[in-house]
This record gives sequence, C-alpha cells and structure tokens, in this order.
Amino acid sequence: METKSREAMQADFDAFDISEELGFLLEEPLTHLPDYYQVWLDLANNLTHLIETQKLRDLVHKMPVLSPHLLSNHRELRLAHLALGFISMGYVWQEGQHAPAQVLPKALAQPFWLVSRRLGIPPILTYADSVLANWKLRDPAGDMEIGNMDLIFSFPGGESCRGFFIVSLLVEMAASSGITGALEVMRAMKISDLIGIQNGLVKVTQSLKKMKETFKLMHNHVEPAAFHGTLRIFVSGWRDNPMLPRGLLYEGVSNEPILLSGGSAAQSSAIQCFDALLSIQHGGETGAFLTRMREYMPPAHRQLIEALSVCPPLRDFVLSCPSSDLCQVYNCCVSALVDLRNYHLNTVSKYVIVPGNQAKSMGCPLRGGCTALNTIGTGGSSLMIFLKSVRNTTQKALILDRPSASRETDI
Repeated sequence: METKSREAMQADFDAFDISEELGFLLEEPLTHLPDYYQVWLDLANNLTHLIETQKLRDLVHKMPVLSPHLLSNHRELRLAHLALGFISMGYVWQEGQHAPAQVLPKALAQPFWLVSRRLGIPPILTYADSVLANWKLRDPAGDMEIGNMDLIFSFPGGESCRGFFIVSLLVEMAASSGITGALEVMRAMKISDLIGIQNGLVKVTQSLKKMKETFKLMHNHVEPAAFHGTLRIFVSGWRDNPMLPRGLLYEGVSNEPILLSGGSAAQSSAIQCFDALLSIQHGGETGAFLTRMREYMPPAHRQLIEALSVCPPLRDFVLSCPSSDLCQVYNCCVSALVDLRNYHLNTVSKYVIVPGNQAKSMGCPLRGGCTALNTIGTGGSSLMIFLKSVRNTTQKALILDRPSASRETDI
C-alpha cells in the first residue's frame, strides 16, 4: 500500500512539475546556453555594470535578432527567459523612473516573445524567473543555505539584490513540505480519510511556520534604502504603473503597447496553493488580481492551484465533520497563514512604505523607484490595501463557532 501511495505522490510531482525537496524551484538551473546565444549571456552576466555605466541600451541596439529554435529543452528555455527578462528590465529602467524606455527593441522583443510562448508565461521577468530559476551553489557539494548560494543574474543593489532574491527562494524552498502536505490532503479528501487530512494539514502548518522563520533572514541581508531606492524599479512592470501608463511596445511583435505586470510575491504558486487548499476565496479586485497573477506562473504550477480549487471545499468538509481535532488542525493551519501574511505586511512597510515616505520628504533623486511606486506593488496592486485584504480574508476562514459533536449526539 505504501509503495502505491508513494507512486501516486511521485505521479503528482511529475504532473505538476514539483520537486519534493525544492517545491516549485527549478532544479539545477543551467548557467550556459549554446554558443549562438552568447551575446544574451554576455549582456545578462554584466548587467549591473552596464546599467550603472548606462551602456546597456547602446549594446542592445547593436544586438542581432536571434532565433530561439536552437533552445531544445525546458531548462534552456528557462535560462533564455531569465536572461532576456533581466536584459529587458535593465533596458527599460536603465535611466531610472524619469526616462523609462517606451519600446523594447526587436532583438529583445521577438525572441523573448517566442521563448515565452513555448514556456506558457508572459514576455516579462516573472517571479518564476527571478526567484525560482535564478540560483546556483557557490560550492556544488555544499548545502542550499544563504552563504553558499548566488544568483545567476543580478541587478544593481549589491548584497541587497542577492539577499532579496535568495531569501525569497529559501522561503519558497521552505514551502516544499507544505506542497507535499497539500497533495496528501487532496488525496485523503477523495476517500474521507480523516487521519490523512490531519497529517497533511500538520505538514502545511509546519511549512508555513518555517516560511515565516526563513523570511526573517530578509532583515539581515537586505537594506531598506537599497531595496527601495535601487533594486525595486528593476522588478517593476508596465501595467498599472504610472511611469509607463500605456504599457511597452514590443517591436516586431505588436503594433500596440503591451501591458504586463512586474514580478510579485502574488505570483508565488505556493501561497496560492495554500489558499486553494484551505478554501480561502479572495473576492473583488483582490481576487481578480490574484487570478491574473496565475498567468505569470509556469503552466504546470498553475494547474496544481486549479486542481486544488476544484476539489470539494476543505472548510465545508471540516464544518460538517464531528471531529473537533480536525477543526483544531485546520484552524492552526489558517492561523499560520495569517501570521505569514501579517509578517509580509510589516516587512513591506519597512522596505517600501517607510523609505518611500523618507524619499518623498527629501525629494527623489533621478535613479531608483522612489516616489512613483510608493503605494503600488511591483505587480501593480495598491500595496497595503491588497496585503490587508488578503490577510483579513484569510483570518475570516477561521472556524470560530461550530456545533459541538456532543450536542449533535444528544439530539
């Protein structure tokens, strides 16, 4: 029986492109492409220097239009998307908030568009690129811990840039056991296996607590001024962004500007999986925004959220079940997600709202995100309104009052 269960779990991992140890992270990302694409890697590998010396746009204008037909597998496509995404963000924001590029040149736009179509994600740097597929080990024999990890490509911002993306990656890695737990709950629900549901939920709870603990590393590795003033603009997109209100024209691809959101934690497949599992349904603009963010996830990851969403609602099952233990386990899990969202909210305040207000009061220099994105997330949401909304909706999922099992028995 154990072997069958193990095989079924492995089939889920394969179907949804999940690693048991790493969750949604791309396992062993490539750092090299066929020689034909060396010009992309040369620019991406030297991006920080080229942005800081304001040479990137000139070099992009000299770049040949390359065909992505030599990219033969998923990892090559992911590295190409990562490189083109980093170069595109650097190109658009090289001059800071006051002079964003209005047009992405054909040498970037066309291959980026074609690679994106093959991967099923949009032609912009996504969370799946910059966090899930942008890592390597300094010592390949060493552990995946922050001192032994580096980025494949970087933006200006030094250690704060590395820290921001690597801590985000480690939070995603901490989610891996919770994703396994979510799959276990999904399977146990089909046969009303109460113990299986409880065990799976305990895994999710432990995972959420570990994610929050890992998130605390952000304070040791990322300076608020560097994040807000230097790094943040480079992960900003061209939808709901006052700096590019009409979007960005992709030369050789479309005659009209295209509106795309920048990378955002709202694009984390793990968090949306936990929402779907726990029957937490965000309504209104918040729900519409989160649903739209799924378009920026790799299709297999998106499919897992959808599979969890169409299961019979777990919360309703818990409410109808006489087991007070199951209710307690469910509530612990929801509470852990509330705690994580509260912690995220406070961290955003420290890294975005406070330095944003300071920059505004001092007058904003030319380079960096500063005033234009003070209240807007990199994905284009109204930042604090959105974060408070998802936290409050999560809190409302707690089961605070239910008929006791004994009372039902008396009747």
